[in-house]
Formats: sequence, structure tokens, C-alpha cells
Amino acid sequence: MACSARVTQHNNRTFITVPNSPLTDNHNQAYANLSPDEVLNSVEAFGFRCDGRLLALNSYENRVYRVGLEDSDDSNVVVKFYRPNRWSDESILEEHTFTQRLFEQEIPVIAPLSVEGETLLKTEHFRLALFKNRGGRALDLEDFDQLEQMGRFMGRIHKLSQSQPFKHRPTLDIQSFGHQPRDYILTHQFIPPELVEAYQTLTDQLLLSAEQSYQRAGDINLIPCHGDGHPSNILWTDDGPHIVDFDDARTAPAIQDLWMFLSGDRIDQTAGLDAVLAGYTEFNEFDARELHLIEALRTLRLIHYYGWLAKRWEDPAFKRAFPWFNTQRCWEDHILSLREQAALIHEEPLTWFG
Repeated sequence: MACSARVTQHNNRTFITVPNSPLTDNHNQAYANLSPDEVLNSVEAFGFRCDGRLLALNSYENRVYRVGLEDSDDSNVVVKFYRPNRWSDESILEEHTFTQRLFEQEIPVIAPLSVEGETLLKTEHFRLALFKNRGGRALDLEDFDQLEQMGRFMGRIHKLSQSQPFKHRPTLDIQSFGHQPRDYILTHQFIPPELVEAYQTLTDQLLLSAEQSYQRAGDINLIPCHGDGHPSNILWTDDGPHIVDFDDARTAPAIQDLWMFLSGDRIDQTAGLDAVLAGYTEFNEFDARELHLIEALRTLRLIHYYGWLAKRWEDPAFKRAFPWFNTQRCWEDHILSLREQAALIHEEPLTWFG
């Protein structure tokens, strides 16, 4: 089906947007072969003058680059090229709207830039978004002041997000984060034959245990969440954090945005939890029943991560970035990690006396 392209001029540059363009094999091939020249040309097509500097950033699901600019208040801009067929236009725009609402409330998120009123930008082959470049270091999980401050921001994010549920973003659940990636690994024969029985038996047990954890938690509230709040997505500066990469934003229990801030043994995690929730509850209520889900969510993340790698394994970028994946040692170590998780998921949940 043909689409009508919109050709406009901006700062003496011509650019093309293709509304609701179907994603085809041509888009997949162009994405796989994205070259430095195409990156710079795509940014310039939307009115920015590039100075030739280009740095690939640490992202694999999408292609993300820091691009140097001429004649701009900011010397760099970050451009994200969205992987074809992963998100619909509606789901990307819902993420953009979410982060823009947070930014307007002075929550330190990095929202996409608007060009001619659009945040999801389109060329002949690509969907992309532009962001201001912001630096920082990873969140220090041993710094309780930082943890309490992150709790405050997550409390504010969740307070706002509850007023406008997602319509186009997925829900984090046992089926999509557990059964589906596990089944993909098995049906596509990633596991060495001698390890298949151990992997299948172990994941069967873990997914059942995850379901039991959800049953113990009861009827908890699901809200729009960041979804992937690991320390590398928190860029800490002397003035506080920048919260980045809402690409995995989805409907989930609130604890999904908190448990990855906890590290160390049980005593350390309990102390970290106290710090996070001390900040969180200044702005939002927390349902302590969700503590039953921490190890279940950790289990799902482990299974989902290896399924994600398996699904993307034909992408040359993944083979370069994860050379250890899909080796005998890789699967042996993964099964060992799952066995350790099988013990943790049956322990009593962390306690909180807030």
C-alpha cells in the first residue's frame, strides 16, 4: 500500500516524513546497514548542522548516536533510530508524551525534542527521535542519599503516571517476560542438547514460583512505569540525576522501578530499600505487598534477557557486542544463575517498617 510522503523545508534543508508508513524488509535492511553518513544526513534533514563528530552510544535494541553540532546552544545532540517492527508509532508517541509530561513537572527526565511539532521523526527508511545530550555517571547503589533522592523522583513519576494509564504500551507479566522468551529459546534450539532438560525443568519451576509470588502479593495496582530503571539509566551529576531511556516503559507494579536500585546481601538490600522508600513515600503511597514480587521480577528479567539476546542474535551488532552469548559456557552459567534464583525466590520477602 502506497503512503503519501510530506516534503517540507527547514533551515534551507529538505526533509521527508512518511506518516504511518508500513515497515518492510527495506526498512530492516536499511536499519541493519545504517552508516555514519546516513546518521549525519538524517539529523541534518531536520534542520541541524552537523560538524562531523559521531559516537555510537551503548544501545543495541535501537541505534543511538551522539552527534556534534555547529551553531547550536548545545554542542551535541543524541539521535535514536528505532528498530523496525518493535514498537508501533502509537506506542512510541505514548512514551514521548509520558516523558514530556514528566519533564513539564520538572522531573529530570530526558524528553525528545520537538521539530515542527513532531517528536517521532520519519525519513524514507527510518523512524528516529532527537534528544539533548546529557552526561553523568551511574547511580551509586551504596550511596543512601542518592537512593533516597531516586525514591523521591520515582514517587513523583508514579504519582503522575497513575492519572493517565498506557493504552499502547505492553504490560510486564509472566507470559511475555517468562514463558515467551523461554519458549523461543527452546523452540529455536539455542540450548545445547545435553542442557535442554535441565533448562526446561528449572524454568518450569521458576515460572510456577513467580506465579505463586504474584498470588501472595494479591490484587496489586499496575501503573505506567519506566520499566528498566537499572543504574546505567540514571546519569548522576553534582546537581542530581538525569533519568534516561524510557524505551521499555510499560504497565507494571511500582516495585519494578525500585528493585533494581537494591544491591548486596539481604542486610544491604533492606537498608537500601528503607532509603528508597523513605524518599518514595514523601510523594506517593507504597503497597508493601509488592515486596513479594522482587525475586519474581528478578527471575523474569533473567529469563527475558537471554530470550532477548536469542531473538536478536542474527543482528551483527549483537554478535559483536555479546561474543560470549550462545556458547556452552554461556548456557551453563545461565542455568547456574537460574538455580541460585530458584533458592532466592522462596525466601521471605524483604521487610519494610515504613
